[in-house]
Amino acid sequence: MNSIKTFYQHLLAFLTNEAFWVKVSTGIVKMVMIIVVAAIASKVLKIAIHNIFKVRQKAPIRISERREATLLRLLDNVVTYVIYFIAFVMILDTFGVEVRTLLAGAGIVGLAVGFGAQSLVKDVITGFFIIFEDQFAVGDYVRIGTFEGYVEEIGLRVTKIKSWTGEVHILPNGTITQVTNFSLHNSVAVVDVSVSCEGDIERTEEVIRELLAELPAKYEDIVSPPELLGIQNFTNSEVVMRVTCETKPMRHAFIARALRKEIKLRLDEHGIEIPFPRLVLYNRREETNQATTNA
Repeated sequence: MNSIKTFYQHLLAFLTNEAFWVKVSTGIVKMVMIIVVAAIASKVLKIAIHNIFKVRQKAPIRISERREATLLRLLDNVVTYVIYFIAFVMILDTFGVEVRTLLAGAGIVGLAVGFGAQSLVKDVITGFFIIFEDQFAVGDYVRIGTFEGYVEEIGLRVTKIKSWTGEVHILPNGTITQVTNFSLHNSVAVVDVSVSCEGDIERTEEVIRELLAELPAKYEDIVSPPELLGIQNFTNSEVVMRVTCETKPMRHAFIARALRKEIKLRLDEHGIEIPFPRLVLYNRREETNQATTNA
């Protein structure tokens, strides 16, 4: 009974200790203020960084838009991590935690963990060189391994790729060994046009060339006028002509579909037929009867 009574006395003294509650309330208020200041500082720094990049866009000498978007995302992440880490350390110091001792211990533990977390270190180093060498940037269409899509975000540890069907693939940078970037240079649209063997090939080529000369003014994604290379192949029923066109990066599929439509409509206007399956039937019985009659 005495031990229980003593426990309740200590608990009551602890709960009614004004100095303790003043310290706790003061610490909570400081913690809230630190979090609010950190959020405001993070917002202000991000706005400042965005404004700096807007000013650079008007400068005569500037880096590419792709790299600007990538660096902007990366700096946003770095600002968030740094500010909230500092806020966390300040909160610990507010509650009386020895920050110096903690940081010293964290350094030793971090060194030990670093040997065991080599994959993480590899991810960070690879991410740095991806950004430094400008291998690909946010908004580029790339193929990495079996994944293909637009780059949503590049961080120091992971890269996010969004496929055309909407899936987002998160790839550790250390696993990126080969990258195919489709957005660095202009693309080429290739279209094969089939016409009937019975048609006038030279007239068909003339009609197609007249059409191709008109298309750059109609489609802004065309970089240079489309070119009719000539006859690519022919079979028993068709002659295949090949048309190529240089387009802006990743616009070759759209231009190829547009070329097929425009060429089909123009051929119809001039009465030029495209090949279609044909079936010829021979009646051997009639041939036998005719041979018997002649005999």
